[in-house]
Amino acid sequence: MLSSILLLAALQLSAAHFSIEYPTWRADTLAENTTYDQWRYPCAGAAPGAAGRTEWPVQGGSVALSLHHEWTYVFVNLGLGTNASAFNVSLTPDFVNVTGRGTYCIPSLPLPIQPRDGDNATIQVVTSGKSGSALYNCADITFRSSAQPLSGDKCKNSTGITAEYVGQAPAPSAGSSSNSTSASNPPGNAAAAKQLDAVAMIAMFGFSMVYVLDVGL
Repeated sequence: MLSSILLLAALQLSAAHFSIEYPTWRADTLAENTTYDQWRYPCAGAAPGAAGRTEWPVQGGSVALSLHHEWTYVFVNLGLGTNASAFNVSLTPDFVNVTGRGTYCIPSLPLPIQPRDGDNATIQVVTSGKSGSALYNCADITFRSSAQPLSGDKCKNSTGITAEYVGQAPAPSAGSSSNSTSASNPPGNAAAAKQLDAVAMIAMFGFSMVYVLDVGL
């Protein structure tokens, strides 16, 4: 009985992990036989610049994720500099509730700051599921005025993926194609909505404690 419970727990934890499809993430933190750990703040233990840097538009660009849970809260932050340690620029002030497993692509995330061509930065993606525990992955970028967001044929959602800002209008997401469905008018997620307040509070409290501890250290 105990072994069955532990196996089920392990499968649930594995299913909750995620990857960054674009920009290129620092490392494959899902790979076996590594020291990477997506529970580890701020970037799962992956070193800055480990996979090079993706050129990203100075006005804001695309982010594509592969999500492995039936629903996920998504936060996207930005850390400035070559070796960013503070991810204090939020690109999703109202976090996103994504329903469904598969690829979720945001065509363009506007920036609340104005970077210069050639500036380095790191995009930090944080996800949270039913437990409220946070998972982390990062992608290093260089801002370029010549860079463009992903085109429509490269920024597609998997079939059944829907997304909305918590408490607000539908979140920006990729349009439909023969292999995906549009998330421009996502239906409500009744299962997630029932747990929204509790999980959101747990998640935000957890992120706040991590930030406080990080600053304290």
